[in-house]
Amino acid sequence: MAKKSKKMQAALAKIDKNKHYLVEEAVVLAKETNIAKFDATVEVAYRLSVDPKKADQQIRGAVVLPNGTGKTQRVLVFAKGEKAKEAEAAGADFVGEDDLVAKINQGWFDFDVVVATPDMMAVVGRLGRVLGPKGLMPNPKTGTVTMDVTKAVEEVKAGKVTYRVDKAGNVHAPIGKVSFAVSKLIENFKTIHDVIVKAKPASAKGTYIKNLSVTTTFGPGVHVDIASF
Repeated sequence: MAKKSKKMQAALAKIDKNKHYLVEEAVVLAKETNIAKFDATVEVAYRLSVDPKKADQQIRGAVVLPNGTGKTQRVLVFAKGEKAKEAEAAGADFVGEDDLVAKINQGWFDFDVVVATPDMMAVVGRLGRVLGPKGLMPNPKTGTVTMDVTKAVEEVKAGKVTYRVDKAGNVHAPIGKVSFAVSKLIENFKTIHDVIVKAKPASAKGTYIKNLSVTTTFGPGVHVDIASF
């Protein structure tokens, strides 16, 4: 087992790993125990009692955080004609058709989110094996397959985050940067928490949220008392 750095040891010493903190306390502790030398991302992690193998328990979606993520997302849009013009006017970073498919197949990935109009999905489908593993494939559930490209681009630029349950029943989502005020991080946290709670499948058994923690890019996790919401 790798030896923990002095910084990490000092950070861990501030946290009682057996305690579940109030939301406000947890966010403050996450900021205080950030050991990165850059403006790290603050992230929340949920462990849910769902079975992702069941179609109705595959929790997935997107939400616009009220205070953004602290990161400007680069948006690529697959569209043509008037929809391509709309995407450009909305502030899309890249707009195209087959030309972008060729570029991506050659290893170009200078973008963070992919949006496509439904009529372009046959073209985008050819990129499934390269976009899929990176979580970049457009999907109607996250609002990235749509005719309303203006709304899609504007929401991403405003701080839209996507979330998806993994094979182990975990959901991770960013809620901002360490430089954010605690109040803004909490507001973003509560926004994502509301959508996770509302996404509870009717067929999910037992305690839905088994564990909840907040952490920074390289910092330790801080357990959150779910009841404090």
